[in-house]
Amino acid sequence: MKTQLTTLPGGLRVATCEMPHAETAAVGIWAGVGGRHESSKLNGISHFIEHMLFKGTKKRSARRIMEEVEGVGGDMNAYTSEERTCYYATAAAEYFPRICDVLCDLYVNPRFSQLDIDRERSVIGEEILMYRDEPSAHVQELLNESFWPSHPLGRPLTGTLSKIESFTREDFMRYRETHYHAKSTVLSAAGKIRHEDVVEFAVRKLADLPRGRSVKMIPAPGFPKGLQIVVEKRETQQTQVALAFPGPSHHEDSRFAFQLLHIILGGNASSRLFQQLREKRGLCYSVSTHPSFFEDTGSMNCSLGLDQRNLEKSLRLILTEITRLQTQLVGPAELRRAKEYSIGTSRMSLERSSSQNMRAGSSVLAYGRIVPPDEVHERLRRVTAEEVQEAAKIFLNPHAAALAVIGPSPDAHAIQTIFSV
Repeated sequence: MKTQLTTLPGGLRVATCEMPHAETAAVGIWAGVGGRHESSKLNGISHFIEHMLFKGTKKRSARRIMEEVEGVGGDMNAYTSEERTCYYATAAAEYFPRICDVLCDLYVNPRFSQLDIDRERSVIGEEILMYRDEPSAHVQELLNESFWPSHPLGRPLTGTLSKIESFTREDFMRYRETHYHAKSTVLSAAGKIRHEDVVEFAVRKLADLPRGRSVKMIPAPGFPKGLQIVVEKRETQQTQVALAFPGPSHHEDSRFAFQLLHIILGGNASSRLFQQLREKRGLCYSVSTHPSFFEDTGSMNCSLGLDQRNLEKSLRLILTEITRLQTQLVGPAELRRAKEYSIGTSRMSLERSSSQNMRAGSSVLAYGRIVPPDEVHERLRRVTAEEVQEAAKIFLNPHAAALAVIGPSPDAHAIQTIFSV
């Protein structure tokens, strides 16, 4: 496999991973814009624009966009996150020119008709209601709002019903003009492709992108001082719990120890929390941890679903495991398993053109270069037990955390007592 990065005169970057023996090719167009770039008034507009780009262009209807990709067995989708928006497609290698042309067309020439905007308000409104109706999803929104108060990181990426109703066509056009330009855009590709061909596509298909200027994100706020608790009473069969701790940014060297800390604590079925809460005691059906790394901050979320009667016992066990990680070094065998799991899952993903495409594009947006997997794997292998313990001491602080609970009878006072010990 061979990776290359070319920056065109206008600032557009082209990142590729050539996989000569692959049967498929994947392409992605990345905009360096997400929820963190939005004002409170425009909360949700990045995600709304993501939807609108699939509603049609000057030469393709919404139906034709999907037919051209799915009609050759391809797959196309998009996502919006806190710091980026990605449009991506994968197909058999011989259809790479087609899927690349479709993606470039919708990125450069979206129609933004008023009729489409009004229709999509209803679609996104249903999406918002869907997440609200799903306790395991809504508890994460409550958690983010509590952990990142009065900041874009704490707002839902989908926006709210009232906000999406207020957006005008002029809002979309201004926001897109400010954030969708050559300097903020990365075209990535992986699979059975040639770097020179992808660069040629970029020159021909994305030439109309304005040069643009970098737009700064709103700086991350400080972490909570004292445990923040939010509860919502809802007559559900299962109580949903989400707990957030501080974490490093994706630029800090401690992120490697933090990644292994996540795996040891709750990253897989052999992790401490899964074994203690589910396998050994049967207190919950699911429990897991999820790290997030941003430009200037990070977090680790712990999520679980369980019977209300087991909530307090489970929280005590979570705190016990955190204390163990802070006071006792992880043993050599457990640390080795965590390293091999992290490296092994990464290596398996490298066989897929779609994963290589995602790796190349996200790497350029985050670091300005395509970071070689071996570089990451080597740094993970060098993490020591002392580094994992230090990460646990610094980041897994119950007094700089947030907790959200949705269930039939959540008791905020009892939870506060557990974390005050």
